[in-house]
Amino acid sequence: MKTFRPLFLLTAFLLVVGLACGLSGGGDTPAPTQPQVQPQQEEPQVEPTQPPPPTEPPAPTATEEPAPSMYFTDDFDSDLSSDWSLFTVTGSDKADPDKLTLEVENGRLVWDFDSEYLYAYLFYGGFDYEDVRLEVRADNLGRNNNSVSLICRYDPDIGWYEFNVTNGGLYDILYAEVTSKGTISYNTITNGGSNAIKQGKDVNEYAIECSGNQLTLYINGDEVNSIAERKYSLRRGQIGISVSSFNVLPILIEMDWVKVSEP
Repeated sequence: MKTFRPLFLLTAFLLVVGLACGLSGGGDTPAPTQPQVQPQQEEPQVEPTQPPPPTEPPAPTATEEPAPSMYFTDDFDSDLSSDWSLFTVTGSDKADPDKLTLEVENGRLVWDFDSEYLYAYLFYGGFDYEDVRLEVRADNLGRNNNSVSLICRYDPDIGWYEFNVTNGGLYDILYAEVTSKGTISYNTITNGGSNAIKQGKDVNEYAIECSGNQLTLYINGDEVNSIAERKYSLRRGQIGISVSSFNVLPILIEMDWVKVSEP
């Protein structure tokens, strides 16, 4: 109550003076009003706000590359992947592997031979397959004396199954065996001829299926031969495609696509 004590003393003094003036015959003097004093309001205490702690930027979401599929179609729109590897076999002393040009050009896989008796294989090492279907579309732009081959169950230490089709109208199914000397021995499983083959400078579509012990060859959509193979009994391996030259040049084959699928 210390705040209000001086005001009380001042009021008492004014009352005494007023009474004295009244007694002395002076006029009425209004009593002064007490000034209104508002109590002081305390300023609210505001705690200083701290800036929010810096937030770490969200970590970028890692995008995983899709796993390659064992079933695919290669349209040869770009260079061959590193999963493909070239392997050559020579059929005579005249054969020269350096006289083979194999390249992707204008959306086609081009096989250009300037050597006789040269068998060129392109194996796909991305996966091993048990049961598989392999298809290819090949355009013969050179001489008629050549063959296009499709391969299944390739094992570099053992051998492979090979389906050969010549532009002359013949075919055969072989077991290519890797000998103890590292050479290749070709063993005939079955062979024959087919009117389904478009001879000369024409386009053919070839397909094979290796399912269990059944080996099946298709030419331009026709099933040409299917045989149960129990002698060599290859169970799994890589797939591949091949072109071979014989004693007539030039040999020029262009492939539009190769397709790998389930049988």
